[in-house]
Amino acid sequence: MRVLVRLIAALFGLALAAAGALLVAETAWAWLRPDSDGLLLALPELRSALSALTWDQTSVRVTAALVAVAGLVLLLVAFGAGRKDIRLHDPAPEVTVTTDPRSLARLVGHHVRAQDGVAGATVTAGRRKVRVRATAQFRQTAELLDELTETARTTVHELPLRRTPKVTVSLSAARERR
Repeated sequence: MRVLVRLIAALFGLALAAAGALLVAETAWAWLRPDSDGLLLALPELRSALSALTWDQTSVRVTAALVAVAGLVLLLVAFGAGRKDIRLHDPAPEVTVTTDPRSLARLVGHHVRAQDGVAGATVTAGRRKVRVRATAQFRQTAELLDELTETARTTVHELPLRRTPKVTVSLSAARERR
């Protein structure tokens, strides 16, 4: 989501820079040649076309509605792109302790991969949920699933998290080599 906000901000900045450069070019051209129509835009024709528009016209209202909807979408994207830090218990009133989901996923993944019989594991973490997808080295997975679930839950519960996320573990059997 942060990438989307950065992309939108960059595009908006480029559009504003282009509009500013166009305004500077047109202003300089109007100062140098007051009798001409304009450098890139035909200013008298544009002025007469804009003066013919009224607030009651459908095209003006549709344009205003589209701009308002685009603004609301940008606001929603910006609010959704906030930091996704996970709060931990504060050691003192003036100290705030947080971790990011990637660090939590690394910690859980390290403990899960350290178990015997695990060929690999992928962990995704968030404020509310930690999901572990592990692959067994061997075909027997029933006991290993219970062991990995306990390991992941213990790892998460040992952290001083304000809200303990739900832990789900899935285990797939090793693939046969052909």
